[in-house]
Amino acid sequence: MIDQAELSGKLAFDATSLNKLKVSAKDQSPESIKEVAKQFEAIFINMVMKSMRAATPQDGVFDNEQSRTFTAMLDQQLSDNLASKGLGLAEVLARQLTKVANVSADAMEQAVSSGEANEPNHSQPVIPSMLLSSAYAAQAHPTPKTAGLQKPDGLTGASAAFHDRMARHAVKASRETGMPANYMLGQAALETGWGRREIKGSDGTNSHNLFGIKATGNWKGKVVETVTTEYINGVKQKRVEKFRAYDSYADSFKDFANLIQNNPRYQSVMKNLNSIKGYASALQNAGYATDPNYANKLASVINKVTA
Repeated sequence: MIDQAELSGKLAFDATSLNKLKVSAKDQSPESIKEVAKQFEAIFINMVMKSMRAATPQDGVFDNEQSRTFTAMLDQQLSDNLASKGLGLAEVLARQLTKVANVSADAMEQAVSSGEANEPNHSQPVIPSMLLSSAYAAQAHPTPKTAGLQKPDGLTGASAAFHDRMARHAVKASRETGMPANYMLGQAALETGWGRREIKGSDGTNSHNLFGIKATGNWKGKVVETVTTEYINGVKQKRVEKFRAYDSYADSFKDFANLIQNNPRYQSVMKNLNSIKGYASALQNAGYATDPNYANKLASVINKVTA
């Protein structure tokens, strides 16, 4: 058994004591939980200090790469010292992690008694993966239900099948980017006709491009060429265009979310995420599609996938 007191008061960059902490975390003991929570609090404090440093001018006569290195080391050590005194965060985490550990232990005991559990894996510590409490995790990573993606009763046939295939990818992209999952799923449904008109190359290769994003000059990935419908001066025309190609549907959702978030062209779209109609109108006004009725169609489909 590792002496928990031995792990306290060590230098922040002492890798040996950090490895000891990882080993002790396997014990799931109250002392281990408290020590892991304290380390998490130190990391949090260090992130705050880094943000403060970044917000201050660093072009003084004594500022250079070496001084910044030692300043970062000092901040790390100050973070550990502050965490040892405690700001309250470690105590809250310790209480929550203790509850989770107890619940996990009870569940394992019940599974073993019923013969449903496999041999437990002792090679990976459990506590570090729990650093976010279930309450924090639910807030940061909404489930399909909290993201508005439980399947509506009105969806049937191809629409229901498309929802079942794509909902998890929309939720994953939403967790990573903050874009509403139901907005993305509805837009993918509109662009592909609920999966019946996915963009494919001349050889039938699936591009996994669910949003009709074209491969403009700054795109460095794979492309496919296909015939698409465009409205030129209000007149419907068929044209051959190059579109982005992805390795998976998950990549397509993520790339779309990043495009809307990071392209200055869609700044107004990001300001209208609180309204389906506002979001759809902002997209059309930003020139996402040439169809003059695109906003109405998009809003209608998003409403269909939003229970």
